[in-house]
Amino acid sequence: MLSIIQAAGWPIWPLLICSIAALALIIERFSSLRPIRVAPTRLLDEVISVTRAHLPAPDVVNKLSQNSVLGTVLASGLRAVIAEPRITEAGLRAAFESAGRAAVHRLERYLNTLGTIASAAPLLGLMGTVIGMIEIFGSQAPSGGNNPALLAHGISVALYNTAFGLMIAIPALMFYRYFRGLVDSYTLEMEQASDRLVPHLMRFAVPRSS
Repeated sequence: MLSIIQAAGWPIWPLLICSIAALALIIERFSSLRPIRVAPTRLLDEVISVTRAHLPAPDVVNKLSQNSVLGTVLASGLRAVIAEPRITEAGLRAAFESAGRAAVHRLERYLNTLGTIASAAPLLGLMGTVIGMIEIFGSQAPSGGNNPALLAHGISVALYNTAFGLMIAIPALMFYRYFRGLVDSYTLEMEQASDRLVPHLMRFAVPRSS
């Protein structure tokens, strides 16, 4: 590996940094986007069961908020009804939407960085290719002779950087697309959970006097 890095020259160092950053982001997103941390399977049913007869105590709502990302969204609706007993359905939906936007932003954390790496890695590889080509042309002496060592080094820089850039970009793009699809799936799941909880919570709202 060290010999490859030496043969590729200094342009490979930005690519190495990108590869380490991409790997760290992929591991972090795999950990953060697990269903247990975003949208546990039975959470909504448990919330509906607990609130079947009355609204829960504040400590229960706080515990729900700390459960997962979906728990934070559902807890926002409970807090809205507890704080404003005369809340309208539009107001409750607005509370859910506000919490949902914050939740989606949290789920999309680092995805733009991963997408940027996927886009930039081929360009960095291309830069290394251009530098290698410059070294190849620079190895050609004006008298018509050439320096085999410089010629070989220039070819190494050109080829290794191109290959390494693609090796980083392809997996990074694949994982970026995968995580984007996962976030979209979780977003839809949270929207459906909120829509289901709205009429259930409106039973506790005090009707406004006309």
